[in-house]
Amino acid sequence: MQKLHVKALPDGPEMDVLFNPEEYTVSKDNNLAVQGIPGLSAPLVQFVNGNLRTLEMELFFDTWDSPDLPKRDVRQLVDPFVHFMDIDSEQHAPPILEVSWSSLQLRCVLARVNQKFLMFSDDGTPVRARLNVTFNEVIDPDQESKTVNRQTANFTKLHVVEAKETLSALASRFYGDPAAWRPIAIANDLADPRAIAPGLSLRIPALPFQDPDTRETVR
Repeated sequence: MQKLHVKALPDGPEMDVLFNPEEYTVSKDNNLAVQGIPGLSAPLVQFVNGNLRTLEMELFFDTWDSPDLPKRDVRQLVDPFVHFMDIDSEQHAPPILEVSWSSLQLRCVLARVNQKFLMFSDDGTPVRARLNVTFNEVIDPDQESKTVNRQTANFTKLHVVEAKETLSALASRFYGDPAAWRPIAIANDLADPRAIAPGLSLRIPALPFQDPDTRETVR
């Protein structure tokens, strides 16, 4: 067994809890939009947003085999941990936690707790428990904006034209369809789509793109 340290930020309660170091599960996935385009062998895939990173693990609480603890109700150890799910009266939300063990570091909230009591004293008092828990990562938007180099808030990309590049070539590169050059021309107010010079900075809008003048969707 190893000890996982859990602390409520910034200056809340903290505790060490036992867990099996042989395994824990970290999950992360993205939401993707899939758009079929006539004439292409496969649909276009566009990133929409990332989902929560989650940490799932099994925690152990014991007052029977622990020599440094009196033989008492194990719920006296379990309940303070479960209270990490309580709503803070000032923040109107559960506290943000810092979970750490060795290289595992996660800023998160406690999202789920499933309690299972495994052993009881003669009078029926539970003395051993196993908790299956899920922590959901909490992202600091300011810190993420410094770490991730995003181009614009509406997912528009910026591209500096290189020698011999054309709008059709850019549409093929960014959209997978050379015929989808019109959104680039409209987004950059290009009167002559053929007149793009090396060094010109172009906005490459995400598809589907809406013409701001006509409010029509353009591909």
